[in-house]
Amino acid sequence: MNLDDVLRSLARAVEAEPQDHVLRLHLAHLLDEAGYRDAAVQQASIVLQVDPTNADAIDLIAQGPRSHTDGASGPLEPDVQLSAHERAELANLAAALGEALPDSSAPGTEAGQRPSLSLADVGGMAEVKRRIDEAFLAPNRNPTLRAHYGASVTGGLLLYGPPGCGKTFIARALAGELGANFVAITLADVLDMFLGQSEQNIHEVFERARAAGPSVLFFDEVDALGQKRSQLRNSALRGTINQFLSEFDGVAADNEGLYVIGATNHPWDVDPALRRPGRFEQMVYVGLPDEGARRSILELHLSGKPLEAVDLAKLVTATDGYSGADLAHVCNLAAQRALTEALRSGEVRGITTADLEAAREAVLPSTGPWFETARNVVEFANDDGSYDELAAQLRRRRRRS
Repeated sequence: MNLDDVLRSLARAVEAEPQDHVLRLHLAHLLDEAGYRDAAVQQASIVLQVDPTNADAIDLIAQGPRSHTDGASGPLEPDVQLSAHERAELANLAAALGEALPDSSAPGTEAGQRPSLSLADVGGMAEVKRRIDEAFLAPNRNPTLRAHYGASVTGGLLLYGPPGCGKTFIARALAGELGANFVAITLADVLDMFLGQSEQNIHEVFERARAAGPSVLFFDEVDALGQKRSQLRNSALRGTINQFLSEFDGVAADNEGLYVIGATNHPWDVDPALRRPGRFEQMVYVGLPDEGARRSILELHLSGKPLEAVDLAKLVTATDGYSGADLAHVCNLAAQRALTEALRSGEVRGITTADLEAAREAVLPSTGPWFETARNVVEFANDDGSYDELAAQLRRRRRRS
């Protein structure tokens, strides 16, 4: 198998297992050796977003471009190491791997990816998926029927709810459902210290997504980028928000084939102008994982770990009220508990129900403060019915407690 085949296979494997940081770093090192420094750094940066202390990723980024003067300390310059034919093949491969490798010229670490996920990969959460299908997917899947009724689909979708409950995963699944590229944008991709550059960054983000259409342009923590202007003391950020608004439905904007999705834990802090028709006009509440979702999350985070007599059904029942992030923490603590005991006793064993139960007792649900704030919003700031879904969830929580 030659080098381009290896890179192609690894890139597809990374797309299928985006949480496998060992595999992603292996791909990053091979890209670096092949001369694709920007792509290698991009892959290492993705790892650092999740694991900021990862020494391998830090070393790869810090070492700088490889040079033939490195000698035995590193691979040779790519044009010395590879033939002209191999270099040509790799140049073609760089374009072919657009689905799996980020475009290093574009803001956002996931620009250009076309996810293979769908809503079927989202465990449980039937009501959330129904709402998303009715409000967003069905009209976009049926343009002929939509035209028959004279209905137009404009604006974007705002996913909101407590932290750690899978809003980003759902956004990726939506991109997969639509067969669209997934372009993830964070605050760091937009804000700039120089006057006017943040507005230019937003414009470029939208332009690149339009050019690569169909695209899902995903803004995480949209309340930070589009917070209420009435609360701002920084006039520069006002211009950034104004640019954000104009890109949605400005006279010069052609957003055909562009789907804008935002995620936030605090929709009540989003500027009202961003939530008017034509912008984030559809809001869907993504709450705590239900029983089916908890089972899927636990199975995901326990996969690949040595298990021994685990009563998963018992754990699913006992973790009612836990977020997806809480469940991942439970699984990691259980693995650490088993590892510590193995180190102490010298006997390797699998993770047991007792390990998971002990971990669950040590992890308190993290979303309590969020629901306290949400309860106040529902009680005093829901005159227009924007948070009716949230109000229904709070009533169900009250009945269970």
